[in-house]
Amino acid sequence: METKAWKDYELSRMMLGTVQFGLPYGVANRTGQPSADEVRDMVAAALEGGVNGFDTAAAYGTSEEVLGRALRELKAADRVVVVTKVRALTPAELGDRQLAVQAIRQSVETSRQRLGIDCLPLVLFHREADGRYLEELLALRDRGWLREAGVSCDNRPGPAAGYAAGGLAAALQIPGNLLDPRHARAGSFRTAAAHGVAVFVRSVYLQGLLAMPEADIPATLQGLVPVRRRLEAIAGEAGLPLTELAVRAMLSLEGVTCVLTGVETLAQLRGNLALFNQGPLPADLLAAVDAAVPELPEAWITPSMWPSLKS
Repeated sequence: METKAWKDYELSRMMLGTVQFGLPYGVANRTGQPSADEVRDMVAAALEGGVNGFDTAAAYGTSEEVLGRALRELKAADRVVVVTKVRALTPAELGDRQLAVQAIRQSVETSRQRLGIDCLPLVLFHREADGRYLEELLALRDRGWLREAGVSCDNRPGPAAGYAAGGLAAALQIPGNLLDPRHARAGSFRTAAAHGVAVFVRSVYLQGLLAMPEADIPATLQGLVPVRRRLEAIAGEAGLPLTELAVRAMLSLEGVTCVLTGVETLAQLRGNLALFNQGPLPADLLAAVDAAVPELPEAWITPSMWPSLKS
């Protein structure tokens, strides 16, 4: 597994997303939430495959507890980088610093307990707007509760570059995939790299839409099918499945430290490991991918805006 240097770490290019460990998640989810034993087996396989980064959050159901238990059972907690996130602040907390400080401290303390890690390697604000309180996370860093702090950013470029250049965030989590190249085109990743800020790209499969059979794509997202077909054609000409094109394209972008992939099964985990081990795409293939994707309606490529996944 290829790695990237960041701070005192050598991070695996693949970071395992664990939202599925804590709740059923994703438009392509067909197996539901895995059991604790299944999670342990997946974490063990990830470690064996060279993965040392794991992404979770206070908002991911029981993910922190289940991941923490698996790492303890595998005696691996001290050799991995666990990234977790502060729960979203309420409107009242967002507007009142004292309330915000209390909420942030409580969320981080709860994550420490759930994960069983006294000093968390990296804590992000789960919501971009909450990043205005980054100094409060840094105060908890000074107390020894965490090592680094950052922000999970939204789909629209702009604020991410501000956080990257602001001098407080050590890492950013940013959405990006074949169908949503907005941050890549706006230079968010390059700006972060120029300031020594790590970038973890999430939503590489667009919640599974780039991995599922075309026949299973919900009616509300059918507008994406023609573009997906163009991408499938490019992948086919290169002798690649679309999932491999999706992963390797993100690995190819300047400034990307790690790419997150969530899994529900051991087979999916092993499949992702194989894709990551293929490395970045050739420059001409990456250029063809970029040329094939027009600017798409935000409602099609922003999962939080999807009106229905049932029709």
